[in-house]
Amino acid sequence: MKQVNVAVGVILQGDKVLLSFRHQQQHQGGKWEFPGGKIEADESVIEALARELQEELSIVIELASCKPLIRIEHDYGDKQVCLHVYTVSRFAGEPEGAEQQDIRWVAKQELVNYRFPEANHAILETLLAKPWAEFS
Repeated sequence: MKQVNVAVGVILQGDKVLLSFRHQQQHQGGKWEFPGGKIEADESVIEALARELQEELSIVIELASCKPLIRIEHDYGDKQVCLHVYTVSRFAGEPEGAEQQDIRWVAKQELVNYRFPEANHAILETLLAKPWAEFS
């Protein structure tokens, strides 16, 4: 089974992080996620992250604000993914669900109240284990 490489953005603003809701028809649909998408063959992780966040959220990220957070390999049984996760602390524009998806700014302590795809659980553990200021 082919592994899908995905660029993921943990978008920070103050004491909150931006979540995006996956459409029901998508793989792992009906759950919240940290936004991002597939890395194309000719792209770096950062290039894919910038493209995906502009397409999904209508924001332009400041590349210098992107910091590697964690890399996750996960096997869902029907799909294998490798998540390349970066924090994003500066961007231009006001995030919106450009693909008609719900988005929401969520405080760190509220993240435990949301359902995420299994591969995102390691991101949550990483975010919850450290003081918030370390990520921005």
